[in-house]
Formats: sequence, C-alpha cells, structure tokens
Amino acid sequence: MSRPDAPIGTVAAAAFRIPTDAPEADGTITWSHTTLVVVELTAGNARGLGYTYADTATVRLIHDELAEVVTGHDALDVPEVFFAAAAHARNLGRPGITSMALSALDTAMWDLKAKLLDVPLARLLGRVRPAVPVYGSGGFTSYDVEQLQRQLAGWVDQGIPRVKMKIGAQPADDLRRVRAARAAIGEGPELFVDANGAYARKQALRLAEQFAPLGVTWFEEPVSSDDLEGLHLLRDRGPAGMDLAAGEYGYAMVYFKRMLDAGAVDVLQADATRCGGFTGFMRVAALCDAAKVPLSAHCAPSLHVHVGCAAEAMRHLEYFHDHVRIEHMLFDGARDPVNGALAPDLSRAGLGLELKRKRKEAAKYAV
Repeated sequence: MSRPDAPIGTVAAAAFRIPTDAPEADGTITWSHTTLVVVELTAGNARGLGYTYADTATVRLIHDELAEVVTGHDALDVPEVFFAAAAHARNLGRPGITSMALSALDTAMWDLKAKLLDVPLARLLGRVRPAVPVYGSGGFTSYDVEQLQRQLAGWVDQGIPRVKMKIGAQPADDLRRVRAARAAIGEGPELFVDANGAYARKQALRLAEQFAPLGVTWFEEPVSSDDLEGLHLLRDRGPAGMDLAAGEYGYAMVYFKRMLDAGAVDVLQADATRCGGFTGFMRVAALCDAAKVPLSAHCAPSLHVHVGCAAEAMRHLEYFHDHVRIEHMLFDGARDPVNGALAPDLSRAGLGLELKRKRKEAAKYAV
C-alpha cells in the first residue's frame, strides 16, 4: 500500500453559540449558552474535523497563531504537529483557551489521519473494547425537583444504569434533592453527585456520609480540584463504596501527575477538548495505567467515544445533556447509547462526524 501524500493544506475554525434549552447552573456558576469551536483541516482529498467547548476567542487564536505553524506539516505525523504547535504557543500561556485550541487542532488532525487511511479512528488507535459505558449527566441545580426527577428517570428508561446530578448551590437543600433523585430512578441504578468545588472540606465530608445510605457511588469535585490536600482527606475519610473524582480542568500532564501523586482521586477525569486532544488524552490514560487508577472522560461524548474504546484505563464517559443536544444538532453521525454504552460507527472513517454546514442549524448559531 502506497503512503498517501498528506501535507496539511488549510486550517479553518468557526464558533457556534447555542442557547441552553432551560436555565442551567451547578454548585458555583450559572450559564445560558454553550459555545462550540469547530476546527477543520484539509490534506489530499480529506477533511479532518475536531472541536472544543470554549470561548469564541479560541477561533482567533487558531487563525492568528496556530494555523501557519500547522500548515504544510505531514498530516500522518500527528504528535509531531501537535508538539510543534504547543511549542509555538508557549508564551501565550498553556492553560485555558490555548490548550483548548491545541486540543481542537489535535482531534482534527487525528480525524484527518484516519480519513486519509480510510479507517475509523477507533481502529487506528486500536480498540480494547467495542463500546464505552456512559452515565447520563445534567440534573442542574437550576432545575426544580420535578425537572430533576424527569431527566434522571428518562436516562434510566433509555437503559443508562448510572446518572449524575449537580449539587452545591444550596447545601441545606442537597440531601432533599438527592433523596428525590433516588426515588425517581429506583434502587438499582448508580447515582452520582457533582459539587463543582462548592463545599468546604468538612462540609463535604458530612454530606458524603449523609449521601451514602442513598446509594451515591460517585462524588465529583466535593472541594476545589486545586485543593489536593482536601481531596485526599475526603478520599481517605469518605464512605466506602463512594468514589471521589476530579480532573476535568486539567490542561497539561503535570496537572494529572500531581493529582495522582497526591492520592487525591479514586477515578481521574480528563477532557480531550482541554488536555491536548487525543494525543493528550492517551498520555493521561498511560498515567492512569501506571497508577492503577481508572479514567473517566468529561463531556463531549461524540468526541470521546473512539478514544474511549482505545484507552485501557477507561471506565466510562459523561453523556452530558448540553453536549449531547449540541452534537446531535450540529453534526451528522452523532451516536446514541445502546444498553448504556456508546459505540463508534465503524462504517465511517475518522470520527464519523460531519458538520451540518449547509443546514439551518449550523448557520443559525454561527458567531
């Protein structure tokens, strides 16, 4: 088989601002819209697609700073292109939108490579499983109890045996809301809670003890994810059978290594739209393998399904309400879970996603 001629030709980025379908909030912030930044690269006769959830400024950073660095590189040498772009971006500051821009470029490069080779990305990376378990995620603190129960029970009715709700905005009301959630989903499904760093250490410990009899098996960011001592305290003293999770705000490998070295989590989270795309995500997975700590993907389910099938440490991915809605609105090829797991479409090359650029959905939300 001859090697395809694959210099990267064009780099384009665009932003789409999508209003939420209802007011949304977690333990620390509220929001009314979500911004999707899509990157597309071309090489040969193929077009690669990647994306991140970030501010519109990410588009300008890609166009002004990174496109020229990426153009002309061999699309098959993805890590070499990624590290060249990362080196160029050094003085821009790595956390935040710089890492999100690099992540979107990297996922687009992997999609492009797989399309040039005419294979699904999961096949290119090498699968260790055919599908990735998911958990339904939403249950925003802005929802009333009826909305909360309806959403969580709806996921269980779809065959998803684990669901997550937000807590922390009104700590005095959290136990009542968790009880209502458990009543809605029944005794069998797993119930996860996510405080987004809203609690103090001892406050979180007290609530964890109260949640335990309700079968809560996952406590995400009970305190700030930067408080490694606090996370370690809660992991050590929290109820047996309740995993402590954090890591979604990691942008570089040193962040994840410090979290693992501190013994701060039972399950490490990573987000390919932030941590350096699939190149970064697979490096995080290697850290988890070495530490014998499971890995869970944060949000962007259509992006994580292929890499989730390839990462040995992967436990599950987050089937997040906002992103599920957006990815089905704006992409052809977005998948639905079957029996509580998301599987890649192996009949399509790359990620199996195409932007609905000629349809009103994409034009309507373009920034």
